[in-house]
Amino acid sequence: MTAAQPPETQPATSSGTVRPDPALIGALRFNEAGLIPAVAQDWLDGAVLMVAWMNRESLERTCATGEVHYWSRSRRELWHKGATSGQIQHLKGLRYDCDADVLLLTVAQDGGGACHTGARSCFYDQGVAPSGGGPEAPPPPADVCTELARVINDRRDHPEPGSYTNRLLEGGDNRILKKIGEESAEFVMACKDNNPDEIAGEAADLIFHLQVALAHHGVDWRAVQTVLAARRGAPRRPV
Repeated sequence: MTAAQPPETQPATSSGTVRPDPALIGALRFNEAGLIPAVAQDWLDGAVLMVAWMNRESLERTCATGEVHYWSRSRRELWHKGATSGQIQHLKGLRYDCDADVLLLTVAQDGGGACHTGARSCFYDQGVAPSGGGPEAPPPPADVCTELARVINDRRDHPEPGSYTNRLLEGGDNRILKKIGEESAEFVMACKDNNPDEIAGEAADLIFHLQVALAHHGVDWRAVQTVLAARRGAPRRPV
């Protein structure tokens, strides 16, 4: 079945939330119980936070308020995510799949995490025996730059003999900034030579060394992502 084309979304609010047009509900395929599964994804790093169910009423409430509402099958009632825990999900975007029977919610998650255990994501287990989750549970898989930042931070906190990252960190700003200068020059030269493979490689080297500098100064990669996201749609600056 070919899904109908989604209607245009409404303009962003002052909080940056884009509220979808409630008319999109007519394009969705709910199951026999009037429900549709919804995957909640972090708007900055793409991490999957949780999966829940929605019905028409919860979707309408979500579109109207910009805060995610689900349908609780166990309690058989509308569930305003975070209303009691403070872990509110602010809707940043909403899409549906090619069959129009699954939703993807892009959200900004308040509080410690999306999971009722206190974990950032409900998807923390990967072993045979389930664990109890909680704030110390492993973080969910994310984009490659976020994963790289996690490795660098782990090297900073748990040094390994022979690690290039640890050698940089031990050298402090003098060594790290010198490498950033060298990598920046090599990136510029790759662009001058117009070699796509070399440009990609030098860009990767530059990002790595930038992240080492961030780790050295205790600046989380997510802070950089937040700044970039905040600049999206900002007034154009003169060159």
